[in-house]
Formats: sequence, structure tokens, C-alpha cells
Amino acid sequence: MRDSSPKRLTAALGSAGVLVAGTLIAGAVAAPTASASGRTGLDREARGAVIAATRAAGAGIDWQACPAEWSLPAPVQCGWVSVPLDYTRPFGKQIRLAVDRIGSTGTEEEHQGALVYNPGGPGGSGLYFPRRVTTENPVWARISRAYDFVGFDPRGVGHSAPISCVDPQEFVKAPKPDPVPRSEDDKLAQRVLARSYAEGCAARSGEMLPHMTTPNSARDLDVIRAALGERKLNYLGVSYGTYLGAVYGTLFPGHVRRMVVDSVVNPSREKIWYRANLDQDVAFEGRWKDWEDWVARNDATYHLGATRDAVQAAWLELRATAEKSPIGGVVGPAELISFFQSAPYYDSAWGRTATVFGKYAAGDTQALVDAAAPDPSDTAGNISAENGNAVYTAVECTDAKWPTDWNTWDRDTTRLHRDHPFMTWANAWMNLPCATWPAKQRNPVDVRSRPGLPPVLLVQSTRDAATPYAGAVELHRRFTGSRLITERDAGSHGVTGLVNPCINNRVDAYLLTGALDGADVICAPHATPQP
Repeated sequence: MRDSSPKRLTAALGSAGVLVAGTLIAGAVAAPTASASGRTGLDREARGAVIAATRAAGAGIDWQACPAEWSLPAPVQCGWVSVPLDYTRPFGKQIRLAVDRIGSTGTEEEHQGALVYNPGGPGGSGLYFPRRVTTENPVWARISRAYDFVGFDPRGVGHSAPISCVDPQEFVKAPKPDPVPRSEDDKLAQRVLARSYAEGCAARSGEMLPHMTTPNSARDLDVIRAALGERKLNYLGVSYGTYLGAVYGTLFPGHVRRMVVDSVVNPSREKIWYRANLDQDVAFEGRWKDWEDWVARNDATYHLGATRDAVQAAWLELRATAEKSPIGGVVGPAELISFFQSAPYYDSAWGRTATVFGKYAAGDTQALVDAAAPDPSDTAGNISAENGNAVYTAVECTDAKWPTDWNTWDRDTTRLHRDHPFMTWANAWMNLPCATWPAKQRNPVDVRSRPGLPPVLLVQSTRDAATPYAGAVELHRRFTGSRLITERDAGSHGVTGLVNPCINNRVDAYLLTGALDGADVICAPHATPQP
């Protein structure tokens, strides 16, 4: 559920588819409340978080020029925050989290502290967030006058004790097996790959796996808050970042100043994470059809068919061709899904996806190969495809208990595939390592308002594929006093970064003044993409 890029396709699976004890510093300690497990008072992990935050508040962050290889030029600055690997052992092994920032552009009187950002995933890096100021993005102009923009790599991601599950060179090899099985033997082969991937995670990152959870990332977020010298957190989370924010708000309600969550994960314990992915399968099919309708309306540009059925027929023909013989030797059905899924994710990708498809239909095979083939050089750097997928898998598999019975997966996926074939099997194979996960699987946090949590602003489009609309409704119900801005008849994933004054002005007002409408708001959609 990434914001910055669609869910990576698991190459390994061939599928389509993360202190010193002393006086406590003001703002570092959460008031004792009922924990997410229902116990009263501070449990061991909560106590560990208090210790870590107190230590970080004393140490601060030594801001320096960013390493050249991070591609974060001045005036962005970088630093490190140390957190416990295991919050039940706060004096035990520490890992370092990479953070960056750019200062606010306004006056001292306008300054309201830091705005911390998470783009989703699990497995997405937030380090690019401060560059939204350096590129003078008009959507963020007013907010950047009041806030320092702060990004970070969550635990396991990029520069923050990165984890791995397979050799990155193997991860990017193509083509991968067709995610849609044609026989029981195909299913068995994918099941073997899924188990092998889970075993690889244990072999390469076994020490980290038990601690790769959303609650631990929420505790990390509170330590970052303390290291920034902030008494309370201002937070913007997109996609999975909304779930991270929801868990933070549950665990640290008194530490939230302002929180915006955009494109909301359904926080219900019954949805995290198996059923949430089933819901995605249905929503992706709907948004895929929206894209096909748009392509058909613009047939004069793309020449792929003047009706949705005609565009779908062209897609099925392309898929069959790639299944018979990978295009360019490297683009099979799995690679096609990896590329084409960007259209259901973001309507900003509609034109590019249709252009590549149209060029292929006109005989330009290389255009499709260039766009859809994996990048063989994407095995290192700030965040590689393999690392992002490893974190995604580790967090979702460890956060919650998954079905271990293959018949459950087979039954649910087969049923959904009949009417929602675009992503269903690919999504299943991507998540199947969770069925044989080698680390202890937790019970999800019971997300809901607790004393001290201020009003939270939710933003959601009605036809979002990655985080269906019902998730925003559910979090709105659980967070008392929250407000929901709905962008109707739209489906782009990640709404706050788009130009829509009805939304932009309300997000600005909330972050700048705390003001919210007296009731929920429905906004017209942002502008439809042009060919």
C-alpha cells in the first residue's frame, strides 16, 4: 500500500503483487492509559518507549549535510535517531533510523515545529518529503512556511537497518511465472516459492523479523518526535502511513498535536491484514475499469478501442501474448501487472500507461519493454525493490495472524478471481509467505480514540483501489471528533498532494490553525487527466 509507488511485485514469488535513566523530559512520557491489549498502565513496551524517547530528547539530532549517495542536496539536512530493536529491552541492541529535514520558509512567528511524514508501504521511504519544499510545490507552499518538513526511513527500510529476504540480483530477474495459475501444479510451484521466500527472510534478517511491526514503528515515531525536541507530533501519513498514524494515535494519544491521514487503511482488527488484501482485489478491478473507460473515451489518441470491452480485449490479447512468449524475453504477465497496476493506483499514471500500451499496439514493442521490464540495476541505493518488498512482507506478516491453511487462500482467491481477475492471484502470491511466516505473529492493535487524542483529519477518494473507501469510514468511526473529507467520483491514491482547492484549503487550515469544518465535507473530484 505504498504512496510513492505501487505495491512491488514479489520477484521471489513470481507474483504481483516495509538512554540513561533520570529525570523525564517534558513531553517524552505518555500518560498511563489502557494499552492496546487492554491492560491498565504502562506495559513493558510502553515503558521501553518512554525510556527511549527520554534518551532521544536529551541527545537530539546532529543535523549534517546528507551523504552524497542519498541524492538529497542542500538545503536538506540528514541525521540519525537511535531506537531499541526490542522495546521490551530498551537498554539492549539499538538500531539507527535515518531522518532528514528542511527548515520552514516563513518567519519565526509563523513557525509551528516539524511536520513528520510517512508515505506508506509498509516499506516506503519518507526521505524525499523535504524536497517538496525545494521544488516549490504549490500544494505545500503555505504549510512549508509554518513547518519544518521531516522525513525518515522506518525500521528495516533504506538506511535504517535495512532488511532483506532474497539476493537482490535474483529479485529483479525476469520474467517471473504467470501469477494466474492454470493447474494445481502451478499453484504448488507458487506455494513452494512463497515458503522459500519466508525462509529467506528468516535466514537473512531473522534478528529483525520479530520486531518489524507497526506498533514498533509507532514507538519509533514517538522517539523521533522527542529527538526533534517536539512536545507533540504533527503528522501526515498516506496509505499504510495512515495505519501507522492510527496506531500512534492509539498508543500515544496525548502526544498528537495535528494529524492528517490520507487514503486510509481499514484499521479493524478483522481486516489487518488478510481481509484488507481481499478488499483490495475488488477495488482494483473497479478502478481498472475506470481507466479502461477513460482510454476508450480517448481512443482518438491511444487507438486501443472505443469501448471498455474493446480495451479489455486488447489487454487480454497482450496478456496472452506475454504468457505464450515473454515480450522482449523479459516481460511476461507478472511484469505486465507490475507496470499496468500504476493506472489503478494513480490517475496521474493514466496517460503514460495508455501511451505505452498504444505504442505497443502500433508495433513499438521496445516501448513496452523499456517501461515494464525490471531494472537490473535496482539492487541497492536509497531503497531497492527487494528491500521495499522485504519490509512490506515482514510488517504485514508480523503485525497479525494469517491463515495457515492453503485451502482458505485457494478458496477465497479462486472465488474473487472470477469477477475481479486483474490483481487477485498476484496479490495472493505476494502475501502467501505470511502463511508460513517464521516469526511470531501478533494481534493487531485495537485502534480507537483514547483520552487526550485531538481531532484528526481524514482525506479519502471514493474509488481508491489500494485503500478502499470503507477504511476511512471505519477509522472516522473509531476516532471520536475526527473529520472526513471525501473526494467523490475520484480514485487516485494519495489525495493531499493533488490540486483540489476544496481539499487543499481545508488541509492548510487544519495544519495552520487547527480549524475543522463543523461536519464532514464532500468535495468534487480533482481535474480528470488529459491525454
